[in-house]
Amino acid sequence: MRVHIRTTHQRGHRRIVGALSAALLCTAGVTALPAAARTPDTPGPGTARSSGTTTAPRLPGGLAKTPPMGFNNWNSTECRAEFNEEMVKGIADLFVSKGLKAAGYQYVNLDDCWALPTRDAAGKLVPDPRRFPHGIKAVADYVHAKGLKFGIYTSAGIKTCNPAGFPGGLGHETSDAQQFADWGVDYLKYDNCNNLGVDAKQRYRTMRDALKATGRPIVYSICEWGENKPWEWASDVGHLWRTTGDISDSWASMLGIAKQNLPLAPHAGPGHWNDPDMLEVGNGGMTDTEYRSHFSLWSMMAAPLLIGSDLRKATPETFTILANKDLIAVDQDALGKPATVLASDSGRWTLVRRLAGGDRAVALFNETDQPQRISTTAGATGLPQATGYRLRDLWQHRDTHTTGTVSATVPAHGTVVYRISADPHWADYPPAVETGLDHTPLVEAGTAADLRSTVRNLGGTPARNLMVTLKAPAGWQLKAASPATARALPGGKTLTTRWKITAPAGTPPGAYDLPLTAGYRSPRGERTTTTLPGTAHVVVPPPSGTSYAAELPWLTASNGWGPVEKNTSVGEREAGDGRPLSIGGTGFARGLGTHAASAVSFYTGGRCSAFRAQVGIDDEAGDRGSVGFEVWADGKRVARTATVTGADAATAVSAEITGAQTVRLVATDGGDGIDYDHADWADAKFSC
Repeated sequence: MRVHIRTTHQRGHRRIVGALSAALLCTAGVTALPAAARTPDTPGPGTARSSGTTTAPRLPGGLAKTPPMGFNNWNSTECRAEFNEEMVKGIADLFVSKGLKAAGYQYVNLDDCWALPTRDAAGKLVPDPRRFPHGIKAVADYVHAKGLKFGIYTSAGIKTCNPAGFPGGLGHETSDAQQFADWGVDYLKYDNCNNLGVDAKQRYRTMRDALKATGRPIVYSICEWGENKPWEWASDVGHLWRTTGDISDSWASMLGIAKQNLPLAPHAGPGHWNDPDMLEVGNGGMTDTEYRSHFSLWSMMAAPLLIGSDLRKATPETFTILANKDLIAVDQDALGKPATVLASDSGRWTLVRRLAGGDRAVALFNETDQPQRISTTAGATGLPQATGYRLRDLWQHRDTHTTGTVSATVPAHGTVVYRISADPHWADYPPAVETGLDHTPLVEAGTAADLRSTVRNLGGTPARNLMVTLKAPAGWQLKAASPATARALPGGKTLTTRWKITAPAGTPPGAYDLPLTAGYRSPRGERTTTTLPGTAHVVVPPPSGTSYAAELPWLTASNGWGPVEKNTSVGEREAGDGRPLSIGGTGFARGLGTHAASAVSFYTGGRCSAFRAQVGIDDEAGDRGSVGFEVWADGKRVARTATVTGADAATAVSAEITGAQTVRLVATDGGDGIDYDHADWADAKFSC
């Protein structure tokens, strides 16, 4: 957890997205605490430290051989009153009753706000009696009685990150470590706030040595946000280290953090893991498809799997995602080799992870807003040449075979994960069949639209009695305009079907499910079915004349913080909590409020000729932040600005979009992260 900067407006406190810069906390090069901050635990200048010139003791061995799995309350409760003893006990109960313990989750961890703001007369930490009336040890004992482990939080500074000013561990390492051990703590998350500029390596090694001295095996999580590249120096200090700033419950945040963490794969392994922060699965800011991608990427990266949602309120789909044993097996693979990027092009990613025993895990990840076909081969993943391979789909939990091609049409923001084996009995499994739709149909109600599906046999045996079905919502007209069946589809062959689809007149605009299913029999007679989740967008063409973007329905929208807003800036996490748009001291009545990185797409149906807007960073960010604005028409960029900052006046953007079916408005982060990047598309309008 990091403290977030807040500013005060007439309407009250509002979050300016972005964590407090390390520059506000740290002054590089300071190696000792000021005298007033030292305690008996803290050596003064010139005093030898065990982590200095002498060989530092290592933490107890054998811990975190695989990435830790468990729960942390911060992403769902932060410091609210609902974070208390009963909640923590309830999470432990759910670990058992919902099968999460059986799936491998162990740690039930507290985050900030568990203590009182002041220590007692002896300098000891005091649990908040309102939140934890029976104390921390009693909660730890309850968790242990369930066969689980217990974790706690503090900061490598004089105070933790919460503005209430709870005591941190800096200068109290020996006392705090012993107190944690006496309580039965199994896991310590050690944050980075209010550190007085003391060297990070010194601070984190001092707590390492204090934990070692207790004699209790405690997993040590270094949470210094990647500020000092801990992957380069912390493998003998902690068991895991944060590689990034805090995650938030948005597609843009999750995606950006994954991209930061992926290149660090060579630094992680058994006992020392890259930590891209906790899971947001189930918190509500992403779709289930996006949460499956989140879980897939973290598992491929050998990341700690720390649940960040309140399991007392979780949906069945959330539990299904979190308890995916096939993907957990990848995350927990004993070889401990995180995935590397085999290919990345135009938002299509292929990640490969080498597993113990010689198998490969392959993730086909689509970061774009449209379905994409992503393909590789068994040979490209490093598997030996073979006639055929066993192919296990880790989300559908189904085994098929392929002669070498590993391919899928991946939904927008989706991820398909396979486990591939050079199995001599590959022919015992049905052939892998890939289904695909060539695009997401844009349907004007009452008018027929064209769509094409493909079914490819990737195996070495025929798919017999093949039947392809496309399911439309009730009341829609759907007709196959070419064959949708085949007595046998040989290996390597493709069946293409053309469809006519019509939504009834008056159908409201929006996205509608359009699943494509291929059913077939293997040569052994097993019936196999594979389904591709598809989507159709019912669209309304813009009227003739000038149409403001805030008055038109959008096709898709993604945002770096909270939802995209109409006619206001982006506020907090909820819709409608923004303020009037203002750039460079000028207010605007109409427009879109976004936060980089963001993308909002509109259907223009070939009827519009131009797009215009006044763009910039909203005045609520002051002179901070940096954003670039881009306009894309039918997948081609047609306008862009230079990077603008919060100190700049509004910049005019004009784009020629004649004939374009779709237009996408993109705000990038200017290349320096997303802090303060409140990107306004003021006075945004289409000429049609």
